[in-house]
Amino acid sequence: MRPLLLSFAVSSLAFSQAPKLPGIDEALQRTIAQHEMAGAVTVVANQNSILHLEATGMADIGKQQEMSVDAMVWIASMTKPITGAAILMLQDEGKLDIADPVSKYLPEFASLKTPSGKPANLTITQILTHTSGLGEAGGPKAQEAQTLADLVPIWLSTPMQFEPGSQWKYCQSGINAAARLVEVLSGMSFDEFLQKRLFDPLGMTNTTFYPTDTQWAKVARGYTKNKETGKLEVAPPRTDFGKRGRPPQGNGGLYSCAKDYTRFCQMLLNGGTLDGHRLLSTEAVKRLSSVHTGDLACGFFQREEFGNHGKNYGWGIGTCVLKEPHEGLAEMLSPGAFGHGGAWGTQAWIDPKKEIIYVLMVQRTNFPNSDASPVREAFQKAAATALAK
Repeated sequence: MRPLLLSFAVSSLAFSQAPKLPGIDEALQRTIAQHEMAGAVTVVANQNSILHLEATGMADIGKQQEMSVDAMVWIASMTKPITGAAILMLQDEGKLDIADPVSKYLPEFASLKTPSGKPANLTITQILTHTSGLGEAGGPKAQEAQTLADLVPIWLSTPMQFEPGSQWKYCQSGINAAARLVEVLSGMSFDEFLQKRLFDPLGMTNTTFYPTDTQWAKVARGYTKNKETGKLEVAPPRTDFGKRGRPPQGNGGLYSCAKDYTRFCQMLLNGGTLDGHRLLSTEAVKRLSSVHTGDLACGFFQREEFGNHGKNYGWGIGTCVLKEPHEGLAEMLSPGAFGHGGAWGTQAWIDPKKEIIYVLMVQRTNFPNSDASPVREAFQKAAATALAK
C-alpha cells in the first residue's frame, strides 16, 4: 500500500499546483453570460501531468456558492466507459471474452427472441456498443428495483427493438446488463467491484454511486434553461440515482469530480497503468477504444441540426470513438480520439495521438445535445488554442 499512497499524494500535490491555460475561463464566462450553465470545472491533462485545472462560475446560484475544483457532479453516462473497463478487467483475468454470448453467464438471456422471432444470441460486445436491440427497462417495476438482478426480468419481458447488429441505438439496458455480468463473474456487487478494483487503486476518493452526507455537500446544483425566458432555473434532483436502495447502474449511476475522472483517463491514456500500477492490459485498452461497430452510423451527431456526422463515429466497449474529425466540436481532436459525455453536460475525451485529455464537469439538464453543447465547444476550442501556443 505504501507506494500507492505515496504516488497518490504526489498526484494530489500536482493537482493543487496545476496551472491554468489562458482563454478557457474567459470562454466559459461567455457561456455563463448566455445562461448556458451556472459553472464548470475544467481539466486539460496528459499521461502524467495536469496542464490546466480551473473552476469557473457558480456551484449554487441561490447560495452564491462559487464552483470549486473539488466539486462533485452527477456524471451520468460518463459511467459507461468505467463499466466497459470493468468488463475488460474480467477479460484480462480470463473470466470472459467480449465475443461471448451474454447467455453464457446470464442464462435467462437464452430465451430472448429478436423481432423476427429468431434467438437473439446477444454478445457482450453488442450490449456494450448499443447494437443489441435489447428493450429498455421502464415503468413502476424498474423504479422499484433495488438491484441489477431485479432489472433482468424487466429487460427480457420488453420486446426487442431491432435485429442485433443491424443498427446503432443508444441503449441503457445493455450497459446495465454488462454491469450485472460483472457481479455474476466477480462475486461482488457492481459498486463493490469498482471500489476495490478501480477507485481505490486510482485514488478516486470522490467517485461513488452513493455519496455520503459530506460528499452530497460537495455536489454542484443542477440547472435547467427555461425555454421561454432563457434563464437558468434549479433542476429537480434525480431520484433514480445516488441513494442506497437503488441499483448501482452502470449506464449512468456515478457521481464524481474532475480530479478523479482525470485519473481514470490518465490510466487509459497510459495504456492501462498509472503511477506504476497496472489496472488493464494494453490489449484491453485497445479494445475499449477501438471501433466495434463497423460502418454503422453512430453517436449523437447524426441529425441534420448536428451536422449529419454519424459516419464520423464508431463505438468501442462503452466508449464513443471519433473515426474522422469534423468541423466544430471535433476539429481539435485526432482520428481515434475516444470518450463519453453525460446527460447533464459532462464530457471526457482522450486523444491518444496528441496525448491530451479534456475533462468538463457541468450540471445543466436540458442541453439539446450534451455532446454538441456550446459549453463543450467553448472549452475544447479555447484549450486547443492555448495548447497550440
